[in-house]
Amino acid sequence: MDFSLIIDNLSNPALLFFLLGILAVCLKSDLAIPENSSKFISLYLLFSIGFKGGQELSHSTLTLDVLWVLLFAIALSLVIPVYSFFLLKKKLGVENAGAIAASYGSISAVTFVTCVSYLEIRQISFGGYMIAAMALMEAPAIIIGVLLMSYFRKGGSKEVSISKILKHSITNGSVFLILGSLVIGYFASEKQAMGIAPFTTDIFKGFLVVFLLDMGITSGKKLSAFWKNGFLPFSFAIAVPIVNGILVAFISCWVTESCGDRLLLSILAASASYIAVPAAMKLAAPKANPGLYIPMALAITFPFNITIGMPLYLNIIQNS
Repeated sequence: MDFSLIIDNLSNPALLFFLLGILAVCLKSDLAIPENSSKFISLYLLFSIGFKGGQELSHSTLTLDVLWVLLFAIALSLVIPVYSFFLLKKKLGVENAGAIAASYGSISAVTFVTCVSYLEIRQISFGGYMIAAMALMEAPAIIIGVLLMSYFRKGGSKEVSISKILKHSITNGSVFLILGSLVIGYFASEKQAMGIAPFTTDIFKGFLVVFLLDMGITSGKKLSAFWKNGFLPFSFAIAVPIVNGILVAFISCWVTESCGDRLLLSILAASASYIAVPAAMKLAAPKANPGLYIPMALAITFPFNITIGMPLYLNIIQNS
């Protein structure tokens, strides 16, 4: 196991700024991000992620083999939120269960990038279209999360039309923006995309750390809820990545023989979003407690995947 890689990722500014926000609350600092600025940053992150995902998708050649991998990735992002929601709904409530389900159905781009580095160090090849697979897993999980919250918030199918809920989920501002940006990114030429690259790419990491600082402050104020719910959030944040990662490590051989692609699919299934989903839930589900779903994804699942998850899933893939 490469401990330098582990140390490098644990010192990632994204993680450290999140912890700084929590520390600010613990020390009773008056550090705060203005509400209007926070909302703008949330919208910016969704736009940037969607647009860059569309660009990557447009560069991928859609052969039948690639199409199977992309469809498999989308299927994961649809199935994982559903069973996650029902595992959590009774104990944590509809809003929190929906936000956590969306987080674990979606993906962590930072974890994905870490896994790419892990593969490159070991000289294991992977397909460039896997970036498109990552991008395609963002929006479906958010839609499913919003759909489940809308449906169960209303009280059941007899009272609410599924078509109306689906329409509401897709037209929800955060979902609509990331889907719309994905389509625009797909049709934009490389020259046109380069014209706005300073906004979509160059400043992304800067806005990301400010967003996570804000999320750290928000989480710190509500972190007591994480412990009030007992062992469930912590155990879920470890058990679900293990189950998802190991299962996909085994069954991904049905869609691709590439060891690198299989590991990336496994880590995508095992990861949890702490960028796109929190940005979306801040708008779509303000009653959901970020003191639950952000620490679960960022403080527990993320370190677990980069320290134990990747070597575990790769070992299963190479020996199966």
